[in-house]
Amino acid sequence: MMDDTTLATVRLRPKADARAIRHGFPWVYADELVTDRRTMALAAGALAVLEDGERRPLGLVTVNPKSKIIARMLDRDPGARIDQDWFAARLSRALALRARLYDAPFYRLVHAEADGLPGVIIDRFGDVAVVQPNAAWAESLLEPLVAALVAVTGVTAVVKNGTGRSRGLEGLVEETLVLTGRVAGPVPVPMNGATYMADVLGGQKTGLFFDQRDNHRFGARLADGARVLDVFSHVGGFALAALAGGARSALSVDASTAALELAARGASASGFSERFSVRKGDAFAVMEVMAEEGAQFDLVICDPPAFAPSKLALEAGLRAYERVAKLAARLVAPGGYLGLCSCSHAADLSQFRNASARGIGRGGRRGQLIHTGFAGPDHPMLPQLAESGYLKALFFRLDG
Repeated sequence: MMDDTTLATVRLRPKADARAIRHGFPWVYADELVTDRRTMALAAGALAVLEDGERRPLGLVTVNPKSKIIARMLDRDPGARIDQDWFAARLSRALALRARLYDAPFYRLVHAEADGLPGVIIDRFGDVAVVQPNAAWAESLLEPLVAALVAVTGVTAVVKNGTGRSRGLEGLVEETLVLTGRVAGPVPVPMNGATYMADVLGGQKTGLFFDQRDNHRFGARLADGARVLDVFSHVGGFALAALAGGARSALSVDASTAALELAARGASASGFSERFSVRKGDAFAVMEVMAEEGAQFDLVICDPPAFAPSKLALEAGLRAYERVAKLAARLVAPGGYLGLCSCSHAADLSQFRNASARGIGRGGRRGQLIHTGFAGPDHPMLPQLAESGYLKALFFRLDG
């Protein structure tokens, strides 16, 4: 235990509602905290005891005066010692869930607040782990975190992926480093009967999107004998799963040459090369040209980047999702299927569903919503934090 007199104390404003914190909400916003000179002088990532307006301790938090989320709850025990043993306990709990869910060590091991490590993402690719320390406290305590990660999981290589919007909001620099071990190149990842190639050093995010695993599997159920179009494909997400499910052919569309090369390598490793093809270009432009060409597919799936990463971008983002649905619907053969995805936490399920339905209608089609999917169980949701439930996938059967 740590003597809490060695820590700073930060306090909620008198009118701030401490009940949300007591009931599990993990964040304190800047306008909820007393931001006197002493608090604002704390270093980004400093540990402090959080008190309510009546000076009753609520727990141990990490503070970043530069962030709109000025404090994040680390432990309900205000005297907890944040060291390698503390990290090992959190990681062991996270590992126990994934080991029960998956028969091979390819999954998201830590999903930030939902796994008790706010702002921390860890994806596991067999013997390689990629850590995203997206909060200042995790950056400052990266050494004991990585030591615990190696001890608990037995991974032989750890990569720090220090990129992304979240680090910028925390005032952190961008960098990608191999912290331990060696990574020779893209890592083969077996998933849903296919082999994906994850570029853990230079790819998007950690190199692969494990969150779509269950949605890939559902899409594959619709793919037997089908002509499949996978738009915003990245490294072949839905296309390779569809080919494993018996698709006649699959075409991946993406703006990234590097991603499409990895998708082709994955298709080759899976034995799907003869049925797989790629088309590089802006997804909107490619879909417009395909419609002019009269192209038709039995299954079209669009998995774009987050068009609404914040509330300020919500309206523009919803218009973009509507446009995706409109363009994609025109490419679906009569009686075929359309899958539409959103990873924007600012757009809730109802808003995304309505935008998708409007777009399908504007594309001159009508459809049945047959399935709604979310992130897989290795991306658990913290019930008190809506932002942790960001991914939505809608599958429609369109009219003839």
